Amino acid sequence: MARLLIHVEGQTEGEFVNEVLRDFLLAKGYDAVSARIMGNARLRRQRGGIRPWPSAKEDIINHLKEDPTCIATTMVDFYGLPQQGDRAWPGRAEAANLKGLKRAPCVESAMLDDLAAEMGSRFNPRRFVPFVIMHEFEGLLFSDCAGFSRGIGRPQLESAFRGIRDQFATPEEIDDSPITAPSKRIKDLVPEYEKPFYGSLVALEIGLTCIRRECPHFHEWLTQLESRLRLS
Repeated sequence: MARLLIHVEGQTEGEFVNEVLRDFLLAKGYDAVSARIMGNARLRRQRGGIRPWPSAKEDIINHLKEDPTCIATTMVDFYGLPQQGDRAWPGRAEAANLKGLKRAPCVESAMLDDLAAEMGSRFNPRRFVPFVIMHEFEGLLFSDCAGFSRGIGRPQLESAFRGIRDQFATPEEIDDSPITAPSKRIKDLVPEYEKPFYGSLVALEIGLTCIRRECPHFHEWLTQLESRLRLS
């Protein structure tokens, strides 16, 4: 049996997994697909941001050990990943010196190396597929600006969304400044935008085919998950 657990950053990503990705991956051949928010959500809200890497890694390792046949992955935003001190995620500081879509693979490779080292030589590294969204989940929604505007019931905003999208080679490259990150840009146009509620609605309106076509790093992640079905 092929079981997949997706360790997510928060409710928005969890809803996306449960409402959009699960049926797609089950149709591809997985027997079970579930999302798990990393760590204690209440404490994370109090402290802000995603959990420190040591805590997130512990969650992932515990799952891999509990179910020796499973595959684990992550879905976390590059924007906001801790990069200093004991909270730092592997490769995050180094990735800050890179450009564009080179940043996420730098973090992902370091995550895999760090986790595999702790799991030991008997661990099959193909059981862990780290994925970091560039730069945050909301960037994916700019894959189809017409679908985005329809999904939130604001068709008149299509041109405004398109104006943002057209500044970048891909939706994944919409930057991660505290002022101009994808979610900040959306909130400027739609102050009442609620990430968990609208995120999955818009993604369903757009469709995974379109997101994969427009977002090469996201596409590569799903391709890797599909290939893990042949894990021996």
